[in-house]
Amino acid sequence: MIHIVFQKNDVEILKKAMQLDESLQGDVIEIADDFSVGPLLNIYTDDGIEARKQWWREVLTGSHYEGIVDDGSVADDNKTVAELTVRLKTNAEEIIWIWAAQNKHDVSGYYWLMSQLKEWQGRVFILYLNNLPFINEKGHIFYPTNIFEIQPKEFLKAKKLARPITLSEFEVDPDEWTKLCNDSKGVRILEGGKKLLQCSYDYYDDELIKFLTPDWQKVNKLLHSFYSKSKITTGDAYLLWRMRLMIADNKIDAQGDARNLKEFEVKSKKSG
Repeated sequence: MIHIVFQKNDVEILKKAMQLDESLQGDVIEIADDFSVGPLLNIYTDDGIEARKQWWREVLTGSHYEGIVDDGSVADDNKTVAELTVRLKTNAEEIIWIWAAQNKHDVSGYYWLMSQLKEWQGRVFILYLNNLPFINEKGHIFYPTNIFEIQPKEFLKAKKLARPITLSEFEVDPDEWTKLCNDSKGVRILEGGKKLLQCSYDYYDDELIKFLTPDWQKVNKLLHSFYSKSKITTGDAYLLWRMRLMIADNKIDAQGDARNLKEFEVKSKKSG
């Protein structure tokens, strides 16, 4: 059994769940890219793959993440899929469980991955935690939006969701994904279920600006406020990129080194 997740924290929590339930034993593999942001045109071709890598290079340049696209610290997702295909071909008993919670990151990753696995229909399963209640550490019922929010012991319930991706889904979902890929907009948000909507690259800008103050504020504090209070969020690398663009456009005041969040400070632009 091969488990596929789309966020780093999901890997750790799933491995903890395996310690409690031997039936979950298997390799846990993360799809590293966040396909809810950035260009997707021709995403399965060499040109499309390189165009996306180049976009990420531009996003990360000038931040503390600079260089990770090429230094080997981020997994090559296309290589990962090629290796999965080899395993499915060489072992007729091998199956894949795709774990996805109700968030744009997981759902975008699901579309990207499953669109390449139609040949293995019947051996590729989806576990989609869509509006399923779980018990949190305090004993209260909650509806997780991320896999890693679930307690390890609660995976005994979660595993019951596993079902094969249907032939109909292998027909319809890749078509839906192709439409999204052909759109030039750069942000995908989850409307509900598996329905993704597309927005422009500046989608998060106004929300981010709400957390600026007239006084200097360290960017790591700003991001903490954003993640704890905002209902629309995305990865910090993307937010830092948008912030740097707004600084370049003279919409935000800034001081310090953008590569060091402990020194990098921002504040709202003075009126007049």
